[in-house]
Amino acid sequence: MQHPFEAPFLKAARARGETALDALVDDDIRARIAHAHTGLGPYGYDSWGGSKVAAERTLAIARWFYRTYFRCEAYGTENVPEGRSLIIGNHAGQLPIDGVLAATALMLDRDPPKLANAMIERFFAGIPFLNVFFQRTGQHIGLPRHCERLLEKDDAAVLVFPEGVRGSGKVFWDRYKLMGFGQGFMRLAMRTKSPIVPFGFVGSEEMSISFSKMMPLARAMGLPYVPLTPTLLPLPLPVKCVVRFGQPLFFEGDGNEPDEVVLANVRQVERAVESLLEQGLETRSSVFSR
Repeated sequence: MQHPFEAPFLKAARARGETALDALVDDDIRARIAHAHTGLGPYGYDSWGGSKVAAERTLAIARWFYRTYFRCEAYGTENVPEGRSLIIGNHAGQLPIDGVLAATALMLDRDPPKLANAMIERFFAGIPFLNVFFQRTGQHIGLPRHCERLLEKDDAAVLVFPEGVRGSGKVFWDRYKLMGFGQGFMRLAMRTKSPIVPFGFVGSEEMSISFSKMMPLARAMGLPYVPLTPTLLPLPLPVKCVVRFGQPLFFEGDGNEPDEVVLANVRQVERAVESLLEQGLETRSSVFSR
């Protein structure tokens, strides 16, 4: 039951916020979302709870961060095929900003735009409001059955960070080192006959520097880590970001192969991501370059 005095205030605040967000949405945003966001039902939601209106508003905000704040550059977006694919890259930055920017690159710098459905950490499912926001914008809890359904039934592009929290929570002296990919994404790719598109993201390691994971405090708070940053908050710095998508990789099999076979394939993807990272680091003039 809602508080009688709280409901009108929240309703008015929500209306003002929605009006402000809608003012950011222009014809280009609408056209890109209309092309990429398909499968909507009569009430404006897809089978996952994704909303076209929420996607438009989110892309309008992401565009400012992508173009202005982080000054992102994207290369190889044409390597992401139509239809299903697993998009696999390195992960860092304490917050999942690199995933947002990589997905934004496919919406703004790919012709035609491509919607990427990201797999996110399970602990986000327990955070009020944020869990609904992720659902409305096409981000899903990283369960194998979710990923498999997106690939097989929805023929979707799925963005996965196989390092998980080991990557996002890494400390500064481990920057641009892959923390090791698991086998799950590879077995899914083989079972669903999905190509893997590797990508390297440069900039995420410097946008939010961490010197410690403070694990005793993290365990007490029920979090995967609590970053110790120079500002004491994981606020992203306006670093120059570059994302490079590589050529699709195809792997034969049904996903039930022995570990040594699957791990050899995983290592091939890791090498592809490392190569893309090296290219990005070699061509970057400085961390904060325009």
